[in-house]
Amino acid sequence: MRITIGLVATLLLMLSTACGNDDADTGGPVTIRFSWWGNDDRAKITNQAVDAFEKANPNITVKTESIDFNSYFDRLATSVAAGDEPDVITMGGAYPREYADRGVLLDMTAVAGDLDLSKLDEPALSNGNFDGKQYGVPTGVNTYGVVVNPAIFKQAGVKVPNDDKWSWNDYVRIATDISAKSQKGTYGSDDPTAPETLDLYANQKTGEGLYSKKGGIAIDKKTVRDWFTMTTGLKNKGATPPADVSAEQDAQSAPEQTLMGQGKAAMMFGWSNLLTAYQQAAGTNLVMLRAPGETTEKKGTGMWLQASQLYTISKRSEHPEAAAKLIDFLVSDERAADLIKADRGIPANEEIRTHLEENLDPAAKPEYDFVDRMSKLVDGDFVIGPTGSTESVDILTRVNQAVLFGQSSPDQGADQFVTELTNAVS
Repeated sequence: MRITIGLVATLLLMLSTACGNDDADTGGPVTIRFSWWGNDDRAKITNQAVDAFEKANPNITVKTESIDFNSYFDRLATSVAAGDEPDVITMGGAYPREYADRGVLLDMTAVAGDLDLSKLDEPALSNGNFDGKQYGVPTGVNTYGVVVNPAIFKQAGVKVPNDDKWSWNDYVRIATDISAKSQKGTYGSDDPTAPETLDLYANQKTGEGLYSKKGGIAIDKKTVRDWFTMTTGLKNKGATPPADVSAEQDAQSAPEQTLMGQGKAAMMFGWSNLLTAYQQAAGTNLVMLRAPGETTEKKGTGMWLQASQLYTISKRSEHPEAAAKLIDFLVSDERAADLIKADRGIPANEEIRTHLEENLDPAAKPEYDFVDRMSKLVDGDFVIGPTGSTESVDILTRVNQAVLFGQSSPDQGADQFVTELTNAVS
């Protein structure tokens, strides 16, 4: 491989810039950038927390950048390629590991003097630890389950199930029953297909989810075929929407745009930290249930606790100490907690959890209660996807739509998904 003199000079300049001239060391004024994804409500409270941070740290100015989830990682990839990524980058899913493996992220031990991680839950911290290095700081603890609208259940005359006992067959039966007894356009469930549900389902069936601890994928074609057979059955029975409606939903990310947020679905799989947002969008009280099959499958639990998001620092940041101070403030300062609350998950700092529980918003209590309950039931065996696994969303969305539209059979869809995902992480 040949590297031009100009490129070498550019690389040396980047290194010298990253290693020196950090005004935060001398107490001089610095400016850092902070990015995240989310809706307007998240932007409002996050900017308020940043304002509080700037008031406490008058020598640090924070420029904030937010965008919807569907566009966030595309924009991040572009900015990283241009060497212009933010100083503090919010990450999620397999992206932290992927960017860490590419040398983009800073090992947090380099800024230990400005970032105290000792008060954060160890299981949550482990979500940002790869190859013995701490690349990410958890914004909060999250879990995945079934969001339920009890009002739709009541209108249909169907009882909300006991989630300590229900199976996937129960899920199909209940969703079908609700759709049959509800007005047109209201469904028992939205289409449940997502990497998270497939991971959960596979864990229950085989004891391994999408990915292996040793690297690569663990899910087999039979499990994926069984999943697609179940979901196409749901669609054909009218328990979930027609293929075109589900395809439209795939393009939506804001809670108010989902069927649950519109009051048109009795059940959907989702993250616990979005429960409040779904409630606000739907205008009614919602609850979360354990996933079906948690006590009926031979291999045991498939649910897990996860850092809902991770704060990371660019390795090229000119002001890593200032970036670390911002992260420390966001996860361990009561002033930030009073604004952010559980928007990014239940805080991983026990002292902050205790502080918030003293004046807990009634709307947030179901999320706190569900996470607390799940923390005593899940197996805690969370496997972070390897580099390339971030492509799983696009792969599964495309394959799933082909299956729902009848362009591929469940067997063909399973073969295509496993083949493409294997190639993506190879």
